Amino acid sequence: MKKIEAIIKPFKLDAVKEGFHAIGVEGITVSEVSGFGRQRGHTELYRSAEYVVDFLPKIKIEVAVSDDQAEKVVETIAQVAHTGSIGDGKVFVFPMEEAIRIRSGERGPNAV
Repeated sequence: MKKIEAIIKPFKLDAVKEGFHAIGVEGITVSEVSGFGRQRGHTELYRSAEYVVDFLPKIKIEVAVSDDQAEKVVETIAQVAHTGSIGDGKVFVFPMEEAIRIRSGERGPNAV
């Protein structure tokens, strides 16, 4: 099993969700987060004063999948979240030792 985390631009969430539906991914967790990468934020003008916005709004998606689904999930995120501009985001893949469905007690891939 793998846990996949992706940080994407907020307006790409619906496209990723639709992409997951198309490949059969049933459950995701979504969080609103803030951060920056190489772009280091940007400068904005407000009431004639410039100020630096260090942390940009992002969306963090977390999904747990079986090993055979992992590559398809990563490819889907990379395809649909891509805009070609700076700040498109990152995808992280982690091995997942165990998953337990609280309601039924199922363990492993059946719990995912």
